[in-house]
Amino acid sequence: MESEYLTILMHLGLAVLAGGLIGLERTYHGRPAGFRTHTLVCTASSLLMLLTLYQWELLKDMPLETIRVDPTRMAQGIMTGIGFLGAGVIMKEGLTVRGLTTAASIWITAAIGILIGIGFYFPAIVATLVTLGTLALFRWIETIMPSHYYARLMVRFKRQETPAESELRDLIVRQNFSVANLSYRLEQEGKYFEYQMTVRSQNTDNYRKLAETLTAMEKVLEFEIIPTGD
Repeated sequence: MESEYLTILMHLGLAVLAGGLIGLERTYHGRPAGFRTHTLVCTASSLLMLLTLYQWELLKDMPLETIRVDPTRMAQGIMTGIGFLGAGVIMKEGLTVRGLTTAASIWITAAIGILIGIGFYFPAIVATLVTLGTLALFRWIETIMPSHYYARLMVRFKRQETPAESELRDLIVRQNFSVANLSYRLEQEGKYFEYQMTVRSQNTDNYRKLAETLTAMEKVLEFEIIPTGD
C-alpha cells in the first residue's frame, strides 16, 4: 500500500511541476491565467485520472459484473470542463481578441495532467517541453519574422474643413501604410465628417509616426488607431 501512495504522490508531484512551469511562462507575460491556474488545472486533471486507475481499489467489494470501466470517459469530461475555463480567459477588446493563446495553454495543460495521471510519463514530458518551447521560442520567432500589422483608423474633421479622400490616402501612404475598407460617416446633423478605414504596415513604429502626423494637423479634430490581432 505504501508503494501505491508513493506512486500517487509522484503522479501529483509531476503534475504540479508541469503545470507550474507552463503557468510561470504565462505569469511572466502578464496573462490572467498564470502560475496557480495552470498548476491547479494540471493537478486536477491528474487527480481525476488517478481515480480511474484506482477505482478497482474503491469498488473491490462490488460484484465484478456490475462494474463498467471506461477511463476515456473521464478524460472527455475533463476536456469538456476545461472548455469553460478556457472561454473565461478569452476577451474581446474593440477589434482585438485576446487570451486565445492562454486558453490553448490551459487546454494542453489539462491534457498533460491526464497523461501524468495515468502514468504515461514520456509523452507528458515531451508535451510539457513542446508547450514551453511553443510559448517561449515561437514568441521570439514571431518578433523577428516579417509580418503585417493591421489597425482600424478613424479620423474626424469639421465638415467644411474635410480634406479630399485622395489627400488623406496620400498622407497615410507616405507613412508606409496601405489603406483598405474605407468608409464615410457624417455626424451631429452634418457638423462633422469621419473617415474610417483599415490600415496595414510591416512596422509597428509606423503607428507612432502616423499618430504624430495626425496630431500635428490642425484640421484633425479627433483620431483613433486601434490595432487588431491577439
